[in-house]
Amino acid sequence: MGSLFSPGLAVSSRHTVQKRRELPIKGEILVRQGERVTGDTVVARAELEGELRIVRVAESLGVSPEEVHKALRVSIGQQVEAGQTLAEIQGLWGLFRSSVSAPTAGTVEFVSASTGHLGLRAAPKLLTLSAYISGTVFAVEDQRAVVIESEATFVQGIFGVGGEKTGRLKLLDVSPDAAVTEADLPREAQGLVLVGGRSPTPQALAEASKRGAVGFVTGSISGETLRQYLGYDIGIALTGDEAVPMTVIVTEGFGDIAMGERVLATLRAVDGEPASINGATQVRAGAQRPEVIAPASNARAGAEARTREDGAGLRVGARVRIIRVPHFGSAGTVSGMPHNLVKIGTGAWARVLEVTLVNGAVITVPRANVELVE
Repeated sequence: MGSLFSPGLAVSSRHTVQKRRELPIKGEILVRQGERVTGDTVVARAELEGELRIVRVAESLGVSPEEVHKALRVSIGQQVEAGQTLAEIQGLWGLFRSSVSAPTAGTVEFVSASTGHLGLRAAPKLLTLSAYISGTVFAVEDQRAVVIESEATFVQGIFGVGGEKTGRLKLLDVSPDAAVTEADLPREAQGLVLVGGRSPTPQALAEASKRGAVGFVTGSISGETLRQYLGYDIGIALTGDEAVPMTVIVTEGFGDIAMGERVLATLRAVDGEPASINGATQVRAGAQRPEVIAPASNARAGAEARTREDGAGLRVGARVRIIRVPHFGSAGTVSGMPHNLVKIGTGAWARVLEVTLVNGAVITVPRANVELVE
């Protein structure tokens, strides 16, 4: 058979990036094709219909549904304030009164004659959509979406948590193989995307977030640190929706792995520049990786694209990273390439590799479950 190709993570100082920004419903596109935008430019907006609140008027007043219309103090289409009287009845000789108030501000949408219920629609919510990356509007889909294109520094990580953020890159003054602690953090981190080192401590992540950092890009992380940062155990199949103020991106894997020199050199060339980051990761299908996007750099380091040589195949001695559980994120060196098919845990027959991990353990994994690091 021909040489086996295993794709790696993109690490480039000049890469064409396109991002489609799509509204969930039809709305208004605010930019034109060819227009220059920055990451925080609002490119589209739409109004999401407000929540419909059902007010049980008949039950609250103790009257039949047919009697509700006599008690109403508002009409269909009328806007009301929270606490405003919607309906009211008076008892014998006007001595006793019973009323129903609006639970929220909104518009009276209907009054049901069969149930005696009133529908109160809250004000619509304005949804705005930013460009996320700086670049040029490449295409516009009327009322729905825009595509932003940019020549950019582009670095993919292997795993991340947290969604889209924009900030300014700040390289930490640490070596690539140094575990990051609180002492390594800048005093002022508001709006920064911190980059460097490996295996940040839980205290370092918490303090970076407290100081206002919007992102933390590092070589590796331990499962326990990740659990403490999030406050719960997380699956690795799909991430990005975590409610965390600071997005965390891991470029190499889990454990104690130094940040790759190519990644570090590529990001060092744009230190201090604005960047867009996203920790969203989809592992099973390999469809989405966390990313760092910054202005294109003229630096040569990393500019030749990916973390492997084009056309190169797996070979004994090649550095690889495992991209499937149970060894997801582990790095090592190919130490054997059995020629014959091997029956794996799922019952299928597949070509496998023997990989010596950084901790010295030797494991056997399907070739499809690894990617080349260099």
